[in-house]
Amino acid sequence: MTQIKQKNTLAMLCGPYLYLMKMILLGLVLLSASRIGLVLWQSDRVLAVADIGPIFLQGVRADLILLCLLAALPVLLALPLAQSRWQHFWFKATYLWSLLALVAVVFLELSTPAFLQQYDIRPNRLYIEYLKYPKEVFSTLWQGFRTVLIAGVAATLAVGYGLARLLKVAPAEQQLGSLKRRLLLWPLMVLLVFAGIRSTTDHRPANPAFFAITSDAMVNSLVINSGYSVLYALYSLRHEERSTDVYGKLDSKTMLELSRNWPWLQKYSFPNPELPTLHWQQAAVQRPKPKNIVIILQESLGATFVQSLGGAAVTPELEKLKSDGIWFDNLYATGTRSVRGIEAVVAGFMPTPAQSVVKLSNSQRGFATLASVLQQQGYQTQFIYGGEAHFDNMRSFFTGNGFHQIVDLPQIKNPVLVGSWGASDEDLFNTAHQQLTQLHQQDQPFFSLIFTSSNHEPFEFPDGRISLYQEPKATAYNAVKYADWAMGQFIAKARQSEYWQDTLFLIVADHDNRVYGSNLVPVEKFRIPGLILGADLEPRHITPLASQIDLAPTLLSLAGVSACHPMLGRDFVADPSSPGRALLQFDNLFALMTEQQLTILKPDGSAVAANYDQTSRTLKLSTQPVSPAAQQQALAQVQLPSFLYREQRYPGNARCEAVGATASRVTAK
Repeated sequence: MTQIKQKNTLAMLCGPYLYLMKMILLGLVLLSASRIGLVLWQSDRVLAVADIGPIFLQGVRADLILLCLLAALPVLLALPLAQSRWQHFWFKATYLWSLLALVAVVFLELSTPAFLQQYDIRPNRLYIEYLKYPKEVFSTLWQGFRTVLIAGVAATLAVGYGLARLLKVAPAEQQLGSLKRRLLLWPLMVLLVFAGIRSTTDHRPANPAFFAITSDAMVNSLVINSGYSVLYALYSLRHEERSTDVYGKLDSKTMLELSRNWPWLQKYSFPNPELPTLHWQQAAVQRPKPKNIVIILQESLGATFVQSLGGAAVTPELEKLKSDGIWFDNLYATGTRSVRGIEAVVAGFMPTPAQSVVKLSNSQRGFATLASVLQQQGYQTQFIYGGEAHFDNMRSFFTGNGFHQIVDLPQIKNPVLVGSWGASDEDLFNTAHQQLTQLHQQDQPFFSLIFTSSNHEPFEFPDGRISLYQEPKATAYNAVKYADWAMGQFIAKARQSEYWQDTLFLIVADHDNRVYGSNLVPVEKFRIPGLILGADLEPRHITPLASQIDLAPTLLSLAGVSACHPMLGRDFVADPSSPGRALLQFDNLFALMTEQQLTILKPDGSAVAANYDQTSRTLKLSTQPVSPAAQQQALAQVQLPSFLYREQRYPGNARCEAVGATASRVTAK
């Protein structure tokens, strides 16, 4: 009898919010249990940088944000809908809402270990973006993670069944209470829920950066929960155009001055204030006829795999080729996604915390790329890919920005192997060789972008091509070794072709395969190989720090193409010796790296200074505050691309009238 009275008292106290309150309590238990499990699993990393107590205390705070977000809509609707005549409907609806919310929370938490193992961070924006391509993603999961996938779905269903029983209450306990009580209770519940969502009395509400309490980004992600991380990523997508405002603001004049204040840009004139980065680049190499340009963008080929860069010995073909061309000793990717690599290598565009411009709406037409620049020089332009070019919006971006021809899976004849991500790299390169031969016969310069995919989960490639680096076969190291072999076979064919002497080849990675590490920004996982060879190049090493955005201007100069474009990357032919810089976008952090010094911008408007030791691959955060000048310099680099995109000032169809190395007049068609 006492127990029944207690239940009735609880029901009366909660009134129409009974199921929502039970959802919050069960959610706190589930999320705390998940966090305990993750912390125990990653205990070495956690204990190296943090005390356990704050992780769990702040974690409960983050969990309340998520659970209050999930409760917010029904709480707001309670006043008009929680009426006596609709009592049965109200309790049934809030029961189903609460159950579905908890099942979603459970599913995200159960998928977290696999995501964490792959990306060294909780599910975030990347989790959402991959959902746009169910065919490729499901094929990858089924081929490479079948057991984990089945176990995760089964566990979600089992936990969901248990939650359905725990959440359910007897009809006698479903009591709305009197109208007067509901009218008094509703504003209190609204206040509590929205206080829980805001989680602070500071000027800005809490966000994931609020819980960054250690120097390890992965450990920081354990403090929050996966549901909150994903919902915040969805919220951030609505503010793409001003995504860099989270780091602070500079006026446009200061931003432009600082972003153009690099030694290699001092010789250029920027005469059009409406197109503030547009300039005339005079090629440092004068040629009677411009060279063809071929970019081989290697999927996930980080320095991790390249022996001469401190990685494993799984790229023997690249190691042999590096002595035949221009080798970049200190080249860094701008991000951790293929589209970010495309954005940097092909468009020379700097990174932001927003999506890559490959996927954003305002860059699908008239946006500057190497193809759009070379198109104006009479080049034929094409993109060759072993998969389906619609993936990651590549087809739309390329066809709208200077690429005449797209060659993808349907055009690859008699492939040896078609896996989850398309035809194997050897099929891709065989097709590319045929295409380049045909283009050369037309006696017109050409630009071709070749994008590989064999080094991608689930690492499918033909048997019998390589001696495996390790067992089992389907590992990143074996896939890289195969991709390297296929690239080597292609270059060997190209050397014997008629187009070799007229063509420059850039071999570069889009990013590393897994960007992880205990550093706040895992700088070591941004380092990538880069090699330019072919034609009449003199072999040499480029030792200053370099970024992917420097490759396009350097290729134009080597090819003998003087052109008008808005790319602010560095021409290493014209300036081979100035100290360099790299731009690194890691989740919601942005870092400006100058040699070994980094300024890291956080999404709460603060910044930290750090020193990176390349030998030990460790990032040491400074105890001294970042100087205003250093913070502004970094802020300018990340604010500029957002400004150029938002204001549509990165034209792919502009012309300059050149006088020497400057532009006297600029027009946009």
